[in-house]
Amino acid sequence: MKKYSVIIGVMLVVLAGLLYAVSRTERIDAPLPVLEKKSIATVSYQCAEGKSLVSAYYEGSSTPPSTPGGPPLPGGSVRLQLSDGRVMTLPQTISADGMRYANADESFVFWGKGNGVLVLENNAEKSFIGCVKVADVPTGSELSQVYTEKRGEYSLRFPSGYLIDESHAYQMEPGKNIFGVKFAVPSSAILGTNLSKDSYISVETLSQITECEADLFLFGAKESKELTDNTMAYSVASTSDAGAGNRYEETIYAIPGTNPCVAIRYFIHYTVLENYPSGTIKAFDKASLLRGFDAIRRTLIVNP
Repeated sequence: MKKYSVIIGVMLVVLAGLLYAVSRTERIDAPLPVLEKKSIATVSYQCAEGKSLVSAYYEGSSTPPSTPGGPPLPGGSVRLQLSDGRVMTLPQTISADGMRYANADESFVFWGKGNGVLVLENNAEKSFIGCVKVADVPTGSELSQVYTEKRGEYSLRFPSGYLIDESHAYQMEPGKNIFGVKFAVPSSAILGTNLSKDSYISVETLSQITECEADLFLFGAKESKELTDNTMAYSVASTSDAGAGNRYEETIYAIPGTNPCVAIRYFIHYTVLENYPSGTIKAFDKASLLRGFDAIRRTLIVNP
């Protein structure tokens, strides 16, 4: 009996040791809690040839420099979703200009500068070229369409139904045209009203301008004035004209500091109701049209 008691005691000691070892192993091997990086922002970009990407930026703590006297190593990262189906997360790298991210061998580089990004694959732009930031769809709006200037100089949103004309040339005066992109109002806004089909909102540019001001885009305009709308500063000028039962109203919103000088033009052409038999045509909703133009203008993002 005593022999069995000794054996049982030894077994209990061994079992206790095994349990302790297991518990120690679980504690040692248990994964440490992961500290998630703080999300900074999520930004959409539109690129040439209908391509796009979404970037989610995360901040992280910087680490001491790898060489004495050098800059600290940034700890941020970006998660990319490319329209070709690729998804990747890149760590932030040292950059003297903009926010730069790259994989280990730098075969893929995502470099944010201003409102645009440079996407390099093996040190060259390949699939994603001329990428510029795109405004989020304003709450309650119908600005579902996106236009991006082919060189990535700007982007803006507009509703379905507007017709794009990339050959737009506004004749400032004989022999002087201002070029840009025109978005003609949809037929639904014209039908049964005195609004003419050549009414539009456009984005236009002027090169070699030292000061970007609205009156540069209008002949005979009154002196431009400053306006801030949704934190965006504008130089604004307007003019109106009439003749043979037609009315013309134009307003320019130029963006100071842009080079080339970028401006949005409101061009509204309508005819007087007296030109039509009574009751056949109604006055267009000017307030609604201007609200629509304003909504489009506020989504313009310029990549300086």
